[in-house]
Amino acid sequence: MARYEINDIDGGALGHVNPGSDMLFELGMMYSTGRTVPADLISAHKWFNLAALRGNKDAVRHRQEIAADMSETEIAAAQRAARDWLTANARGFPSP
Repeated sequence: MARYEINDIDGGALGHVNPGSDMLFELGMMYSTGRTVPADLISAHKWFNLAALRGNKDAVRHRQEIAADMSETEIAAAQRAARDWLTANARGFPSP
């Protein structure tokens, strides 16, 4: 399995790569389970949302599952974070 440099993931770019749905899904899993990073449902939702935009069906399901444990304010924050990330890294993503 690939190792991700997560120093500045939330700040924007994943290096010079154009992340695929599997990489984005793995980031969602990392944040949803607290695997190698502190558990954070807002960040998990953001990464699952981005993976879902890339066509990852499992990301859609996981995003729905964690949304059930989040407040409307938290979901809005996650959606805003995903939009912000897309604005900074839109290369290769479909328009929302």
